[in-house]
Amino acid sequence: MLSAFSGGDVRAAEGPLIDAGLGDALMQKAAHGLFTVVLGMLRDGGRGVYGATAVVLAGSGNNGADALYAGERLLRRGVAVLAVLTSERVHAASLGAFLRAGGTSVRLDGADPGALALHAAGADVVIDGILGTGGSGGLRGHASAFVEAFNDLAGPRGTRSALVVACDLPSGIGVDTGRVDGPLLDADVTVAFGAAKPGLLLGAGALAAGEVDVVDIGLDLAAFTPAVRTLLDADVAALLRAPTPHDHKYSRGVLGIAAGSARYPGAAALAVGAALATGLGMVRYLGPGEVASLVHQRNPEAVASTGSVDEARSQAWLVGPGAVDDHDQRRRAADAIASGLPVVVDAGALPEVPERVGPQVILTPHAGELSGLLAARGVDADRSAIEAEPALFALRAAETTGATVLLKGFTTVVAAPSGTLFAQTDASPWLSTAGSGDTLSGILGALAATLAEDDGAAARVGVADEDLWAAVAAAGAAIHGRAGRRAALRGPIVVSDLPTDIGAVMAHLYEERRLAAVM
Repeated sequence: MLSAFSGGDVRAAEGPLIDAGLGDALMQKAAHGLFTVVLGMLRDGGRGVYGATAVVLAGSGNNGADALYAGERLLRRGVAVLAVLTSERVHAASLGAFLRAGGTSVRLDGADPGALALHAAGADVVIDGILGTGGSGGLRGHASAFVEAFNDLAGPRGTRSALVVACDLPSGIGVDTGRVDGPLLDADVTVAFGAAKPGLLLGAGALAAGEVDVVDIGLDLAAFTPAVRTLLDADVAALLRAPTPHDHKYSRGVLGIAAGSARYPGAAALAVGAALATGLGMVRYLGPGEVASLVHQRNPEAVASTGSVDEARSQAWLVGPGAVDDHDQRRRAADAIASGLPVVVDAGALPEVPERVGPQVILTPHAGELSGLLAARGVDADRSAIEAEPALFALRAAETTGATVLLKGFTTVVAAPSGTLFAQTDASPWLSTAGSGDTLSGILGALAATLAEDDGAAARVGVADEDLWAAVAAAGAAIHGRAGRRAALRGPIVVSDLPTDIGAVMAHLYEERRLAAVM
């Protein structure tokens, strides 16, 4: 599991080491880790090391010093390095070491930002040490002008020549929120010192960070609670419940699905198909007869009826996908939510959520739907505000409703009523298409059904019992995202074909769990 700690907590963990006179040792460890990552990127990119060119962007803080010390090491390996000093103040010892190794430096406030940006755009690598964990409010002044010019000249990530490596976090993102205000230097790789910071996993910051590489510098964070967690493959695999020879269809998880309507029949078929692809024991579909016929065309193993929630015995429920303008489906949604069972509430069923529910109720809004959900409870937040700080508003919704809240997006944020937060950046952009949310809901419902009576699930994934449903939601987002990435290898995603990829992802995860068990 990747755990991110707030900037304040990381600085607090550094405090005893600095007080003991180990501040320089911490800086050298960070610089060496940064240097090693840059070397690897140059080699992996086929650029070589000797004769390569680099630009170090050094601000006034420790990240600027880390970048300069890494530049010193690169100079000793034959890389030509220019240091652009973005602040009037700079860490004297690191700059001295850099200059003694043969580097050259220029102060940004006395130069043409456009000319320096042109030089940086043509370099092999740019090391961003402008702002650190103590920075706030985004880039300003000459640094802002430089970054704007660099972005114009170099182009977006993936098309530019220069590789950008961020120290701790890309300059311009909120350390603890991922919020972006003003110009931003997107990174190909962010080297986080000691621990990942929340801004690397949330909102626009997660997109800006690129690949996150955490360098161990010897911090003891055991006394601190992670601000954000991301489930990795091993965590998702540990959460899953593999079938045993003693299982039957009812013990493998029975999911009730009340989805689809005459207007949107396909949503039900997509949700059912995705749920079955996870390998659960049984799906009971409730809805209009014509929608049930479509479900049976694709998945004849689903059991369908037009009855009530009370009549369809299940271990968990999925309600809402495509269920608009249908009184019977709204009634089923309300009954499922009131049942006390785990229930995934999506789309058309979100208005049926009462003022307070329990954490076993997983709400799955996008930003627009979350705005409406909060407005109904007296919280004013428009879509743009939610998209700028998704964690803040997901946590607000979880606190207000008592539910687990999964806020959809390229970075999916999951908030538990306890305040525990997960963020998953697993998806392909090709998943931003009609029906994608229905497949996600199907996966979530299936996981809820298979884990509804599994008392050991929370311990296996390493979370408190009260946070199990948040971990389940994060795992569902991870599976959905990985299936989307797999499907995208073939080209644009056709959502109705996604169950094949969901099944392949599940097979991989079960195999990972089996291998972990025998090691």
